[in-house]
Amino acid sequence: MLDWNIIFHYFPFLAKGALLTLEISILSLILGLIFGLSAALSKLSRNFLLRNVAVFYIWLIRSTPLLVQLFIIYFGLPQLGIDLGPYISGVLGLGLNVGAYNAETIRGGIQSVPAGQHEAARSLGMSSALAMRRIILPQALRIIIPPLGNNFIILIKDTSLVSTITLVELTLTAQRFIGSTYKPFEMYVMAAFLYAVLTTTASFLLGKVEARTSKGTR
Repeated sequence: MLDWNIIFHYFPFLAKGALLTLEISILSLILGLIFGLSAALSKLSRNFLLRNVAVFYIWLIRSTPLLVQLFIIYFGLPQLGIDLGPYISGVLGLGLNVGAYNAETIRGGIQSVPAGQHEAARSLGMSSALAMRRIILPQALRIIIPPLGNNFIILIKDTSLVSTITLVELTLTAQRFIGSTYKPFEMYVMAAFLYAVLTTTASFLLGKVEARTSKGTR
């Protein structure tokens, strides 16, 4: 049976940890979109250096576990004199990771726009950059929103891994209280419930954005 007294007493503390999880998720999402868009455009570029740097970044991130990436940033970089602390390390690690997956999503969306759109924009005298910003990306947006949304949902759940680098978000908050209450079931049930609230809310909001974007293209 659940110990409801424990749940009612500690729920506000875990809710505070959930707010930090949400904060980390949003910051990592923004960073991941920046990395993703930059890598996608670089991979599509004719510039040899940019293209190969993007290919290497995407390959490296997608070929290695997120946990190892976080350990390299938090535990490894201080050996080189770069100590970012748990918060920045967590956000940077998550941003770099989701950015690689976003890059492939964005690249696929851009390439799905008919080539005629590129040609029409160039025939109107637009530069490649202007055509990308005003013609190609708006059309690709409705295609890439659903998979980007899925990446964000996964990102929220992946924030639990930053507990391994001492960042006191939802998972580590639950683990710390387990040590003093000896009630792992109640703590993890509360943590699971709060993760479900975060991901369900995000899914609902992303669904609204997707519906609005689709309506705008009809």
